[in-house]
Amino acid sequence: HLLQNASDAFLAAVRRAMPVIRRTACSAELDPGILTAAERLQFEGFQRRQKTNMLIQRMGAEGVPIKRIVRVTGLSRGLVRRVLRGEREDVFRLRQSSLTPWFPLLEQHWQDGCRNGAELWRRLRANGFQGSLRVVGEWATRQRRAEAAIPHGSGKSPPSRKIARMMTSGRHHLSKADSIFVAQIEHALPQLAQDRRLLDAFTSMIRNGEESGLAAWLDQAKASGLAAFARGLSADLDAVAAALREPWSNGQTEGQINRLKMLKRQMYGAAGIDLLLARLQHSA
Repeated sequence: HLLQNASDAFLAAVRRAMPVIRRTACSAELDPGILTAAERLQFEGFQRRQKTNMLIQRMGAEGVPIKRIVRVTGLSRGLVRRVLRGEREDVFRLRQSSLTPWFPLLEQHWQDGCRNGAELWRRLRANGFQGSLRVVGEWATRQRRAEAAIPHGSGKSPPSRKIARMMTSGRHHLSKADSIFVAQIEHALPQLAQDRRLLDAFTSMIRNGEESGLAAWLDQAKASGLAAFARGLSADLDAVAAALREPWSNGQTEGQINRLKMLKRQMYGAAGIDLLLARLQHSA
């Protein structure tokens, strides 16, 4: 019950912050400083590749020979050719495959709104493609990931419950797009980020039975978005401290109550005491 109530309190804090979160979702700007070290490395690598792509494409448009572009950039001839054909826009590296000659047609279908791997494969087959469905499906998956990886201000934000779940899951467990979105939220709403840290600390305290940290946690929580929850704990402080200190649990009692309610619901609430007792003993 304590963990559930703490989660509900954090969800309420997220719901109060939804106007700012929606504005954050509409923003097309990304501050690399809000990313983790690993996220920043990947994002910076993407930015470097984009700059190199732009340089190669500009030189190609000016008529510079491929041999000279290779010398200037230090890249391989094959990679320079792929950039000039527009085949290196993906954040995730593309390997050479039977699909390579079909990239222009795939890109055209993709821009026309076809995002299903199987449908893309069927369209390529109609034009003479002999490769497998798996290759096309992997390409479509990479394209979706690439689009999701670069925040572009979609104007939509997930519902508050999903945002609360993403924030409490830990960014290393999220997809790249969700991880960046959470980073943007915590940058725009430092108080909500602090509420999430308080929830994490409370969860750890409950699971590890750390009664000694309860008083300090309450002092911090009373000035946060979890203030109402903290006041409720303070009003029942002895019981909360006992729950952290004692090895006993009412889990068995709650389980039996849940089983009894289930049996009663199966009989549409019409069971008397004698019938409920008989069913409860029989099910045991």
